Amino acid sequence: MQILAYGVQTDERPLLESAFAARHELRCLEVTLDRDTAPLAAGHPAVSSSVNAELDAATLAVLAAGGTRLIAQRSTGFNNIDLAAAEKLGLTVARVSEYSPYAVAEHAWALALAVNRRLLRAATRTRDFDFRLDGLLGRDIHGMTVGVVGTGRIGTAFARIAHGFGTRLLGWDVAPARACLDLGMTYTGLDELLASSDLVSLHVPLLPDTHHLIDAAALARMKPDAILVNSSRGGLVDSAALVENLRAGRLAGVGLDVYEEETGVFFTDRSIHGVTDDVLARLMTFPQVIVTSHQAYFTRTAVGQIIAATLRNVDDFAAGRRSENVLVPAEA
Repeated sequence: MQILAYGVQTDERPLLESAFAARHELRCLEVTLDRDTAPLAAGHPAVSSSVNAELDAATLAVLAAGGTRLIAQRSTGFNNIDLAAAEKLGLTVARVSEYSPYAVAEHAWALALAVNRRLLRAATRTRDFDFRLDGLLGRDIHGMTVGVVGTGRIGTAFARIAHGFGTRLLGWDVAPARACLDLGMTYTGLDELLASSDLVSLHVPLLPDTHHLIDAAALARMKPDAILVNSSRGGLVDSAALVENLRAGRLAGVGLDVYEEETGVFFTDRSIHGVTDDVLARLMTFPQVIVTSHQAYFTRTAVGQIIAATLRNVDDFAAGRRSENVLVPAEA
């Protein structure tokens, strides 16, 4: 089967090509899949999209008109895909149901530790041979109260690391996770978690009910010296409200691997022309904020698992099989 893969990172490409070489004809593109790049897929029965693809109804219509029948997304999240439109167009949509939760959990902790100990500022200073400690005072993680918003596989992995630091664990989810209860986690309402936690990490999917879960009201409930980490989906946080809190001197640190308007910016080089998103530009001016470019999943282990699952999805489609990764068509 001929497959066109969009949004392929430089380090990802050889892994993709090696995995698909024996069974399918694969072409890789760096550009993200959207309505402008969708015509490139004409004649390809399958496309593989990255997490930042814009698969709205217009993009899907172009793909379907060009002969595409399968969209194999290389991510777990699918809030960027109009599933109803895909079904109407007769497209099959599959995702990667799961991959290493440790990749994301470890990156979330890397962000938390970096903002807590001001590592970015410290490293920048020492490169200029400035060895002062002014403004670099952090806190012990040991003894902190850590709030884990969403205790699925990634949230549980994050909680295990937190437990290793010797923290008090609070959790919020629709149902408690046995593994988190075994760590001593106490489940609370979201308001109580935000008000009581020294560090809050987000690990819930982006759904209508979770859009701007952390809004101005939620931010106001947090401790003024709390740390906020988001490695899940950008839309969980009201970015404009976050900027206002930071301008008011609230929050000791913010680590973001995702941003609600990241599409078309993350995974691209804006070093020459800069960004036109004023909120993102403002966020990155605060010394206690670190932004990474949706890279939490980007480990050799996790990417290998994502590629293997994507290959299985293509094989299953070619063989007429259905797996738990198929989102469209819906189960009868």
